[in-house]
Amino acid sequence: MIKKHDRHIGYFRVSTDKQGLDGNGMDSQRQIVRRFVESQNGILEREFSEVESGKYSDSDRPQLAAALDYCKRNKATLVIAKLDRLARNAEFLLRLQNSGVDFVCCDCPNADRFTVGILALVAQRERELISERTRLGLAAAKSKGVKLGTPNPQKAVAAMVTANKTRKSDFTAKVMPIIQGIQSAGVETLQGIADCLNRRGIPTRSGKTWHPSTVRNIIKGGDL
Repeated sequence: MIKKHDRHIGYFRVSTDKQGLDGNGMDSQRQIVRRFVESQNGILEREFSEVESGKYSDSDRPQLAAALDYCKRNKATLVIAKLDRLARNAEFLLRLQNSGVDFVCCDCPNADRFTVGILALVAQRERELISERTRLGLAAAKSKGVKLGTPNPQKAVAAMVTANKTRKSDFTAKVMPIIQGIQSAGVETLQGIADCLNRRGIPTRSGKTWHPSTVRNIIKGGDL
């Protein structure tokens, strides 16, 4: 008899037909999931695979729906090889969070419904920020007399957005260890963390003083 906690269902997903159901991308995910289940002394009962298509939303993906339904009916755990490649897909993350299904991500085993909920909000916010930055970038270029029809303003704005994201990531990588050190010292409130950063003379990415909101934004991956 299979125990509840031993039952695992694999869900594999690639983004293009070139990676296909028999391609390296899918095969790699399958191997990762199988190794994980074996390490847990579990049983991989079923596998569900599909290729993403731009014309479908996550609500239309039959294999994802089938995998979640199977897990609900059989009280099994859904196993995903790599959460990182889906972490920017807000629709997928919210569906996973709201499904009521237990799941595990091999590359992020500590992820839970709360975690993916935060990731979904960050993913949605990132989409909104990219759209807003593109709009503002085009407006700024136009105000400076740049002819948007030539050579490729969208590409130029995309490069600007990418550079901004890189600067943001670099700053986060530098300041997060400091914030974590402050937290490990027993300072738990956003105001307390902000006060510690200001006392140390550490400015925000824009060169300003820290406030609870700016601390919250950087911890959650938002902008400053």
